[in-house]
Amino acid sequence: VSRTPKVISMLKKFDLGFTLAEVHDDYIQNTIEEGYHVTSEDNNILIEFVKEYFKDKPFVYIANRVNSYSVDPTVYLETSKIKNLIGLAVVSSNSKQKRLTEFEKAFYKKDLKYFNTIEEALTWKDSLLRNYKPKQLK
Repeated sequence: VSRTPKVISMLKKFDLGFTLAEVHDDYIQNTIEEGYHVTSEDNNILIEFVKEYFKDKPFVYIANRVNSYSVDPTVYLETSKIKNLIGLAVVSSNSKQKRLTEFEKAFYKKDLKYFNTIEEALTWKDSLLRNYKPKQLK
């Protein structure tokens, strides 16, 4: 059976020392280093990516949690304020991450969902963007 490969467009890939950030047309995917603690200062980097690459365009953030790291929960309160960020996907095959995602939902005021694979997260992202209404940014 012949399969046509799916074209995934990526604008830029950045190694920031603590994370590998991949900026795509309508999402950013981050893979944070093992043992790192994400702080509000790190969130400021995300905000700079948003200003540079997404401007007012709706997008989704995908946290590729292949490594174990911690996040200051207040980061989610700040991230919720990014008007054109319409959803956050957490991807991990670790069941502990699923429980952690449920905890993090208390701090994040938009769509936050756990997935086992990047493909599942991308399907969800496409659905969010397809159903997105601009008035939701207010």
